[in-house]
Amino acid sequence: MRRLKRDPMERAFLRGYQHGIHGKSRDMCPFTHPTTRQAWINGWREGRGDNWDGLTGTAGIHRLNELHAVG
Repeated sequence: MRRLKRDPMERAFLRGYQHGIHGKSRDMCPFTHPTTRQAWINGWREGRGDNWDGLTGTAGIHRLNELHAVG
């Protein structure tokens, strides 16, 4: 039985979220394709917002799990 790969846009979003929640710069985006880059930046914005709201550590992990479950 083959294992399904995760959607590339979801992976880009989650990677961007991780960068944002840790306070890293948006300029660190590794993607050049416009659609994938936009997904990463959207995740980064979510992560930065959660970082500013104080959702780091355990709270940030729970938030990330919520985002992953919805996507």
